[in-house]
Amino acid sequence: MTLLQVLRVALRALGRNKMRSFLTALGIVIGVSAVIAMVAIGDGAKARVQQAFETMGSNMLVVLPGSTTSGGAMGGFGSLPTLTWEDLSAIQTQLSAVRYAAPYLRTSSSVVSEDTNWSTSVAGTSPDYFAVRSWPAARGALFTVSDVEGSTKVILLGQTVAERLFGQGVDPVGQQVRVRNVPFQVVGVLAAKGQSPVGQDFDDVVFVPYTTFSAKIQGGLKNLLAGTIFVGATGPQTTALAESQVRSLLRDRHRLAEKADDDFSIRNLAETASAAEEGARTLTTLLAAIAAVSLLVGGIGIMNIMLVSVTERTREIGVRMAVGARGRDILLQFLAEALALAVAGGIVGVTSGLLVAWRLAMTFGWPVLYRLEVIFVAVAFSGLVGIAFGLYPARRASRLDPIQALRFE
Repeated sequence: MTLLQVLRVALRALGRNKMRSFLTALGIVIGVSAVIAMVAIGDGAKARVQQAFETMGSNMLVVLPGSTTSGGAMGGFGSLPTLTWEDLSAIQTQLSAVRYAAPYLRTSSSVVSEDTNWSTSVAGTSPDYFAVRSWPAARGALFTVSDVEGSTKVILLGQTVAERLFGQGVDPVGQQVRVRNVPFQVVGVLAAKGQSPVGQDFDDVVFVPYTTFSAKIQGGLKNLLAGTIFVGATGPQTTALAESQVRSLLRDRHRLAEKADDDFSIRNLAETASAAEEGARTLTTLLAAIAAVSLLVGGIGIMNIMLVSVTERTREIGVRMAVGARGRDILLQFLAEALALAVAGGIVGVTSGLLVAWRLAMTFGWPVLYRLEVIFVAVAFSGLVGIAFGLYPARRASRLDPIQALRFE
């Protein structure tokens, strides 16, 4: 018999028991759909994590001041000013792995336009901050170094603040707003940043030069920097080096003993992103392993049903052998049936897995990333499962004695 004839006979045999064939392939369908859905969702989750951290900034370190201690209770990093303006200058000028360094001073206040007001975060910083955060202006322009040096009263609005004060689609550049009764001219509106992974609205903020912030909005602490320092490394590969250089510089400047704890904290967002991606990767691997077990169970189901089929069709096998069918023909027929069940289950599983992944991604707001190689491997693996678990029933059928098979009732 040719392979085409073997396949035709196998499909005809499966078609005689459509419901049983479907239930047999169901384990493969579930396993393959689980593999496809979990890998697609896992890749989408990793992409979402990467997108979230890219939104926060690239190659970024955040240097926080020290913590207070009162009655044995630690206040947490940022509660005690330990960073100085000289520290900032040293980070900017003395470290080879650092490209940008910017102060970040923050308070909350109402921003008032002619018609309305909005309570938001008011931050004082320098132009380097927007380079660290990869945050361009959507309208107008960023303030400049000369604005910082001259303590000019200019302000940048986040998208949320601009829409709340002036309405959606209105260009506020050139308008005036007041912060704590101090008039500021709007020089730009920042591009939309969206939300952080925990729901913080990055666009609900306004920025002014840090010198203006200290002089007009919230007085400083003389030489102490009452805020944090945002540091941008020269590239993704130098972020860890920049962290090491910043730590060594600050420990040296703060005259800390060798075994003394740091009086500051450095947050490396690249490490946080890697940890989050590793967590998503581990979860994807775990779910894929569970899906592989489903495929194994589906393969066992195919073997059981094929054994039942061999028993039911013993007389048919005897007749075929009596009219000239060889053991190899019987073997190929039952292998073809098992392979057809597994591949059909794999194809249906791929379709259902893609639909499930798309639906879950729409529910959680994640991107859906389909990998063709995963789809091909899943279908090929389902076929391999069919051959592996169909081989024993097929060999058993091919070794039946024709005379005994004809006598079987």
